[in-house]
Amino acid sequence: QVRLVESGGGLVQPGGSLRLSCVASERTFSRYSMGWFCQAPGKEREFVATISRNGFGIYYADSVKGRFTISRDNAKNTVFLQMNWLEPEDTAVYYCAATTASIPSLSQFDYDYWGQGTQVTVSS
Repeated sequence: QVRLVESGGGLVQPGGSLRLSCVASERTFSRYSMGWFCQAPGKEREFVATISRNGFGIYYADSVKGRFTISRDNAKNTVFLQMNWLEPEDTAVYYCAATTASIPSLSQFDYDYWGQGTQVTVSS
């Protein structure tokens, strides 16, 4: 069982930045591809970004390309989501997730473990 704990959410003005972190309890963290998803009120959970085990395979949702950056530090069992140029439409609960699949997936149904989520609110 992998326990994931997100942090770094908060209230930020439009155009601002936040850096989300997700720490995994699993010492074999490097065996998991990691993803970030978000869920806004009244909407379904959506894909944001994913990164492969070694960090070389990265994919983004079209809505965040050029603004968000996913990265990982396997030595610290941590995956990050740097969020720049935030927009009110980015307001949501952000979840990190882990999958044993060797190829990072854009589908939430391919992920085995989920964190509790961290709230991101973009508002002036």
